[in-house]
Formats: sequence, C-alpha cells, structure tokens
Amino acid sequence: MCFKELEENFKDHCGIFGIYCPDGKLDVAKITYFGLYALQHRGQESSGIAVNDAGNIIYHKDNGLVNEVFNEVVLNHLKGYSAIGHVRYSTTGKSDRENAQPLVIKYRKGHMALAHNGNLVNAHIIREKLEQEGAIFQTTIDSEVIASLISRNRIKSENIEEAILKTMNEIKGAYSLLILTPNKLIAVRDPYGLRPLVMGKINNSICFASETCALDTIGAEYIRDVEPGEIISVSRNGIRSIKYENGTKHLCVFEFIYFARADSYLEGISVYEIRKRLGKQLCKESYVDCDIVIGVPDSGTTAAIGFAEEASIPFSEGFIKNRYIGRTFIKPEQTQREIAVKIKLNVLKSNVAGKRVVLIDDSIVRGTTSRKIIKMLRDAGASEVHLRISSPPVVFPCYYGIDTPDRKELIAANYSTEEIARILGADSLEYLSLNGLNEVFEGRIHQFCTACFSGEYVTEIPENFNKYILEEGV
Repeated sequence: MCFKELEENFKDHCGIFGIYCPDGKLDVAKITYFGLYALQHRGQESSGIAVNDAGNIIYHKDNGLVNEVFNEVVLNHLKGYSAIGHVRYSTTGKSDRENAQPLVIKYRKGHMALAHNGNLVNAHIIREKLEQEGAIFQTTIDSEVIASLISRNRIKSENIEEAILKTMNEIKGAYSLLILTPNKLIAVRDPYGLRPLVMGKINNSICFASETCALDTIGAEYIRDVEPGEIISVSRNGIRSIKYENGTKHLCVFEFIYFARADSYLEGISVYEIRKRLGKQLCKESYVDCDIVIGVPDSGTTAAIGFAEEASIPFSEGFIKNRYIGRTFIKPEQTQREIAVKIKLNVLKSNVAGKRVVLIDDSIVRGTTSRKIIKMLRDAGASEVHLRISSPPVVFPCYYGIDTPDRKELIAANYSTEEIARILGADSLEYLSLNGLNEVFEGRIHQFCTACFSGEYVTEIPENFNKYILEEGV
C-alpha cells in the first residue's frame, strides 16, 4: 500500500526540462541541471537527467534534490547533444528510486527516455489490460503506462510521432511530456493543457520547461507555450508541430495561485501580477480594519502585498522562514508536532505584538498548519488575527497531478466558513469568491481548470480512482 504522511500544503507532481542542441556546442547536461534547479519547487523527492550520446541514451537519477543527485563528475559523464530532466514529488506511486524519472526503456524498434508532469485518470485501467496481455512493469507510476503504450504503438507506426498520436487516443488526464529518442526531442501536452509547458531558444538550440523561470535561469529566450493537444518534434531536420486535435485551454488555476514560481509567466501571464491582483480582489470582497497585513511565506506574500495596497494598511513581515529545510527534514515525534512548524517559520514578535493582524494565505487544505500559525501569532501577542485566503474554498480533490487528500479530509468540504474560523482560532475568515477569481482573470476563468473549487472536472473520473491509488499506487 502507498500511504503518505499527511501534509497541509498541496504538492505538484513534478517539473520537466529538455534541450536539443544540433551542433553539440552546449553542455546539455549542465544546462538541464540548472533548468531543473530553477524548477526544484515543483518536486523535491527525486531528480534525473537523460542524455542522447550519439544515438545512445545515458542517464543518472536518484532520490534527492538536484544538487544532491548531481555533481561535476556525474554531469561530465553525461555528454551528448540533447537531454531531458525531471524533478519529482510523488502523487501516484511510492517515492522509491525506481520511480525516479526520466524513464529509460528499450523496445523492439529502439529506445527512448520519457519525463512526465501530470496524472492520468485511466492509468490503472490501461495497466491492468497491458498486464493481462503479458506486459511487465518495473515501476508503480502512471508514466510507465504512457511509455509502454508508445513503445507498443511504435511497432505498427511509421514514426514515433504517429505512435504518440495513437497513445493520446488511449490516455486520459493531465500530461506534459518530454520524450528523448536517439535522434529527436519531442514535447507533448494533453488536449486540455492542464499542466504547463513552455518553449524557448538559446543560441541555435531549442528547449522546453515547465515554467519560464527555468528559461530565464539558463539565459534562453521564451518563444511560446506548447499548445494544448500539440506535439512538437525537434531534430536535425528542424521543428515540426503536429496537432492531436484542437485543444481547449484548461491550465490548472493553482499554477497561478500557488505552484508556479512568482517570476514565471504561464500562457503569457505574469504569475506575480496575478497573485497581487488576487490580494487586491480579496481586499475588495473582505476588507477588515486592522493594523498590519502579513503573508504566510512564501505562497501568501505577493497576495498580501496586493491586499495591503488595496486596503492602505501597512504590509509587514510577520514570519522569518528557515530556507534550509529540504526533503531530509526529520519531523519531531507526535508530542512535538508544533516544533515542526516553528522550525520552518518563526514569528517576528516585535512586528505583531499588540497588533490587529490580517493574515493572508493562498489556500486551506486540512487546516492543521493554519491553526498552528494562528496560535503562534497569538502567542507572540497579536490582539486579533483575521485570516484571508486568496482562492475560493477547496472542496473537491484534484486528479490531474496535484497531491490533494480525499474530500472527507478537506476542511472546507465539511465545515462552514464560520466553523472553520472557530476551529482555526481566527477572529474571522474569508475566502476569495469564484466570481472574484473570474474578475482577476478578466472574465476568462473558463480557460482554466477550477475543479477543486467547483467539482467540474474536464475529464470523466473513474468511480474507483481514489480506492485504486490508495491500495496500489499507479
């Protein structure tokens, strides 16, 4: 069984990066390393890089942060003219070394490496069918289902792109893919564009990344987003774009609210500006007369700045964040749980003592961390704590690559706003409304996936999906 310790914050599935350098003048492994470093916030459990070396795919991957898995010796061994990389947080599948990506597989017509961001909703159905036909799986992740289908479809296809198109007919859910073959780098995005994927250029090389911040880090120029339902194939023959179908834009709205780095652009939109506008809109809907506005680092900071500007209330730092806690952080025993929060965040008592505080955060999942943070503020002398959330209540789980709990564990699905405020110990609690979220996106909220707020999923969700994930782990 695959169980994870309960955590308050959402986690994204992973981040991906790839580069194709036709003249071989760039050190593609090191560039991929720096690209992954910029995407480390998207996954901290495992890291990996695969490189095409004169038609041979060599790779290195392991559990750990990018700088833990790779060093100069390892990177100097990964020589070639194209590469893909992956950082992972496990949503489906255990956090074991064999589940680290990129996946590298050999099959009848060759070999390839695959990196995947997202989550399939029908992976277990396909996997059972393939296993009945004799397929053997080495991992417990849905990404291997995609790789298995592509390799099977390749046998009866003229080229790898045709095999990918056939695979897209079978898989349902969220997927941004980077596929490395002996002579191509291929980027694929699902027909709804649920997970992000952007395209850039550095010198005469083409690169792809989950976010533009990775392009900025390596000095690449942003070209455009990969379109929903698009396959982009890069080889010595140039760049070829193939459309599986005319996709519809439904990028996960939480990319803007929480997941993406604030300096990234998605669909040409500044993440920072959206978060600031979320704070301003939140203030318009739920102003409260207080002395200072503070944000929960780092996810609530930008929205807090927007709220403070709109309210004409001073923005102040309320917490100091320990930025040296990685995946190896040892959580205290049950009797010392409050230490876990205090190690990550410590209150600036001089800023909050005797003050009426507006506390801004991006979301509430179970409410466990919010309750502890509010208690810390009160213990530091805050006279009032008013909690404001820069997104609507999360009342439905996500099935597209974000680690959310079952609905019975989502506090907003089981209690009223007033009840939650009492449970958390806040003087008041208000969320941003769905209409307010639409206002922030200038009436284009229909172009984003908001299923965690509304329950309106863009694909059909199998009835036994949650049960299967908990019992087996795709």
